Amino acid sequence: MLKAFATAATGMSAQQMMVDVTANNLANINTTGFKRSQIDFQDLLYVKMREAGTEIASGMKSPSGLEIGSGVRPASTEKVFTNGEFVNTGKSLDIAIAGDGFLQVTMPDGATKYTRDGTLQKGPDGQLVTTTGYPISPAISIPAEATSVDIAPDGGVNVTTPAGTSTVGTIQLARFPNPAGLSSEGNNLLAETAASGAATTGTAGANGFGAIQSGFLEKSNVQMVTELVNLITAQRAYEVNSRTIKAGDEMLRNAIQIASV
Repeated sequence: MLKAFATAATGMSAQQMMVDVTANNLANINTTGFKRSQIDFQDLLYVKMREAGTEIASGMKSPSGLEIGSGVRPASTEKVFTNGEFVNTGKSLDIAIAGDGFLQVTMPDGATKYTRDGTLQKGPDGQLVTTTGYPISPAISIPAEATSVDIAPDGGVNVTTPAGTSTVGTIQLARFPNPAGLSSEGNNLLAETAASGAATTGTAGANGFGAIQSGFLEKSNVQMVTELVNLITAQRAYEVNSRTIKAGDEMLRNAIQIASV
């Protein structure tokens, strides 16, 4: 009976983690460029009391074995990189990536991080930066005398000044062999890992990279209905596992009462 307690406890712990992941998805339902996470589970080791195919009589073998599982464990969480809804903001520096690719962001220590959040702004020196002030890479500066800015689908940043129209730089995108292996760093940033593979950079709209849509932002790809269903499923599974512990406790108490008679 004690094994049932431990097995059910692993189920309760796993469902609690599923609720934690779902809560984070719902909390970020309005976060620009956010990608929902899903949690994967694996069953634990089995106690094999009899192997399948064991000879049970002369010339007779059991068609199945006798084994009891030890519960479940969370195996991994991975981000789902489907596109979110595009929202028209009308701001020329807001961009969304229609397809594969990430913006490159230079950190204060010189490291490069990656994001799908296309909320770009002009820094004090005119450089294009994220909402947290990190410059994008390669660096692009908007002249102080610019009267308008237009970002083309290929990432070209065109500015209009009293002297005319010119291109001051091109926003390059990066992509990975396994984007699900990227590490979440907070502030809408992702970091390269050994699991994600090395970044490949290129021009937006070419060679498999997504095109850039100026004046739009990509919202979170979290679907409220899906997350609420996951939340209810996890809650019910948690309750059932707790009932398993309660049932095991009642059976153990009955066994003790019978033995004491």
